[in-house]
Amino acid sequence: MKKVITLILFLALFITTWAQQKRFLFDATKAESAGNADWVIDADQHNLGFSNGPAVVGQGNESNPQILPTPAQSTVTASTIESYWEGALSSWGIDLVKKGYHVETLPYNGAITYGNTGNAQDLSHYNVFIVCEPNIVFTSAEKTALLQFVQNGGGLMMVSDHDNSDRNNDNWDSPHIWDDLITNNSIKSDPFGITFDYADFSQTSTNIPNLPGDPLLHGIMGDVTRVQWSDGTSMTLNPNNNSTVKGIIYKTGSSFGNTNAMVAYASYGSGRVVGFGDSSPCDDGSGDPNDNLYDGWITDAGGNHEKLIINASIWLAEGSGSVSVQTIQNEQAKMVVSPNPSHGSFNIRFMNGVSRMAEVKLFNMTDEEIFSEQVSLKTGDNSLPVILDNKLKGIFLLELITQEGVFSSKVVIE
Repeated sequence: MKKVITLILFLALFITTWAQQKRFLFDATKAESAGNADWVIDADQHNLGFSNGPAVVGQGNESNPQILPTPAQSTVTASTIESYWEGALSSWGIDLVKKGYHVETLPYNGAITYGNTGNAQDLSHYNVFIVCEPNIVFTSAEKTALLQFVQNGGGLMMVSDHDNSDRNNDNWDSPHIWDDLITNNSIKSDPFGITFDYADFSQTSTNIPNLPGDPLLHGIMGDVTRVQWSDGTSMTLNPNNNSTVKGIIYKTGSSFGNTNAMVAYASYGSGRVVGFGDSSPCDDGSGDPNDNLYDGWITDAGGNHEKLIINASIWLAEGSGSVSVQTIQNEQAKMVVSPNPSHGSFNIRFMNGVSRMAEVKLFNMTDEEIFSEQVSLKTGDNSLPVILDNKLKGIFLLELITQEGVFSSKVVIE
C-alpha cells in the first residue's frame, strides 16, 4: 500500500512539473509565398493563387504549406540537410528542430488568435510566432491577438522587406503592414519602439556595436560579424516609447543611434520582439520550383545570417516563459491508451472530427523525447498502434499533437 501511495504522489508531481517543448509557429496566412517569395518551412503542394487578397486553392502555382512538415521532424538528425523539407525557410526550420524545438506552420486558411479555445493553433499554444514578409494587412482582431501574445510572454519575429515590395498586388507591402500593426492598433501605439522605414537598399554591413554578451550577436550559434541586405529596409528606434529597444546592426556609414538600424529587438510586457529589415537572409535558395530563389542563408555574409537568425530565434523562445501549450489530460472522450500498464506495445484510441495529420510523442522522466511518429487520423474512431523497444521500462508521458490541441496521458511500461 505504501508503494502505491508513493507512486501516486510521484505521478502527480511528474505531471505537474512536466516541461513542455518550446514551440515555433511560422505564419502562412499573409501571402508569404506570393510572387517569387516562398517563406515557408515545408510545402507538399504548390497549388495556391494570390490575386490581391487571400490565397485561392487550385489556382496558380504557389506553395500551400501544411501544418506539420514532412518527413516528420522526429526523423531529423544532426546530419539532416535543409532540402529534407521543401521551402525557402526549410533551413530555418531544420536548424530549430536540431536544437530541440517543435515547428509548425499556420496554413493559409488558419486564424491568428490569442485566447481562442476553439482554435487549435491559437497563439497561446506557442512560444514564438514568425512572420516573414507579410503581404496582407493584419485585421484589427489579429493586431490585438499579436500584441496580447507578446504582452503575455510570446516571442514575435517581424521580418520585413524593402519598400514597394508588394508581391500580391493588393497595395500593401511588408514595411507598411508592420507599421500599420505598430501604429494602428487598439492596445498601444508603437509598443515595441520600432518602426520600419520605407527604404530600399543593398549592402554588406559590418557596422556592429561592441556589445559583449549580446544574445543575438554572440549567441549559441556563434559571433555575428556582418550581414548582407539584398533590397532590404531599415528601422527607426523610439526609446521614448519603449526603453528596452536596441539596434545591433546598422547601415554602413551611419552611427549607432536611433536611425538606420538593420536589426533591432525589444521587450514588451512579458514577451520579446525582433525586427529584421530584409527577408533575403532567411532565404536558403530552395523551395517552390516555380520561384526564383537565392541562398542568402549560407552563401551571403559567410554564414552569418544563419548565426544571427537562430540566435534571435533562441532568444525569443527562451524569453517566453509564460506561454504554455494547451494540454488536455486524460480526456476519455477523445483519447484512451490501452493497455496501461503495458509491456512496450499499446494502442491509442482517438475520436477525430476530420481527417488530418498528427504526431505521437513519448517523453521520459527527464523530459527527453524517446519516440516520435507522424500519423494520419481519419474521420471518426482511430486506433493507433505504438510499438516500443521491449527493454523500455518506467513511467512516461504520451502526447498526441493534433490541430485541436495536445492530448496527453501517463503511460506505465513494465
